[in-house]
Amino acid sequence: MHFLEQLGLTVPVFQAPMAGVSTPSLAAEVSNVGGLGALGLGATKPEQARALIAEVRAKTERPFNVNLFVHPTPKADAEREARWLEWLNPLFAEYGETPPEKLSSPYTSFLDDPEMQALLLEVKPPVISFHFGLPSVACVRAIKQTGAVLLATVTSPAEAQAAEAAGMDAVIAQGIEAGGHRGMFDPHAPDDALGTFPLVRLLSRQCHGPVIAAGGIMDGAGLAAALDLGAVAAQMGTAFLLCPETGLDEAYRKALMGQAAFHTRMVSLISGRPARGLSNRFTALAERADAPPCPDYPIAYDAGKALAKAARSHGEAGFGAHWAGQGAPLTRALPAARLVREIQAEYTEILKQRSRQIRRTGLV
Repeated sequence: MHFLEQLGLTVPVFQAPMAGVSTPSLAAEVSNVGGLGALGLGATKPEQARALIAEVRAKTERPFNVNLFVHPTPKADAEREARWLEWLNPLFAEYGETPPEKLSSPYTSFLDDPEMQALLLEVKPPVISFHFGLPSVACVRAIKQTGAVLLATVTSPAEAQAAEAAGMDAVIAQGIEAGGHRGMFDPHAPDDALGTFPLVRLLSRQCHGPVIAAGGIMDGAGLAAALDLGAVAAQMGTAFLLCPETGLDEAYRKALMGQAAFHTRMVSLISGRPARGLSNRFTALAERADAPPCPDYPIAYDAGKALAKAARSHGEAGFGAHWAGQGAPLTRALPAARLVREIQAEYTEILKQRSRQIRRTGLV
């Protein structure tokens, strides 16, 4: 059976999970029109995750994806964190605020969260995806017994090989164009920064299972190109950001509709891991030569969130984590269901044009 048929999908579009932005309404709307909606639960506590999953199920009977962060346990370093806060202090002072006295991890890795693992075994989401790494062998074995389809984000052939060996049913090939956090397993390892299309082509030849393309795909033309290169579907995040069902605040929405959309940047200092977002005052800090090493992910995020809150309370939105991919200027402000239908219609029209061209030229 084809992978999409196995999932019960009629449209080869996966909505990216986008922790902090995705909502049950967004996931349900995408799933209801034949795509795969998703919830980003990486920054969510188990009981909140239970409620979000229940809300999706109340809005759709179709499959959906829940996504977890599988990052290594952060290592606290009081000296490094103190230097980081000292470096950020002048920015807090601009708004008459002081930085936190100390930093802590704002959320827990799935690797260190037995309650979240137990919740998945209990509520049995139909699709579960992992970002930043892979769960333990025992965890994968237990989750597979629920019947869930398991996915993992990968950014290289080596990571794809590890994902397949760990028992993932498919891989999400995340190119350097993608918005949000880069899913590389080890952020300190060399990164070949492969684009979506080269990565998809490499993995379609290497992997035994399905490949989902992710990064810079915004419309039917991008979907067609990804499928031509061997992907079975395309995962899109930035494409959905302006949908009314997302949790975007007004400042994020306004920035995405402005010139910043043409100038995304990959930076680590906001959260402690490489992530692509709209250019703003926060991303500009990465260009300063005096920046000390930032704390581990997600401890650094604790400082980033505090700075964004301090600035926002004084009317400055330029320190927000406004994640977006390189296709950001192509984002459309449409309801999610309509957007999926339009992407599918664009893709279908491309197929029709190809068919007409073949008939016209006589080439087969």
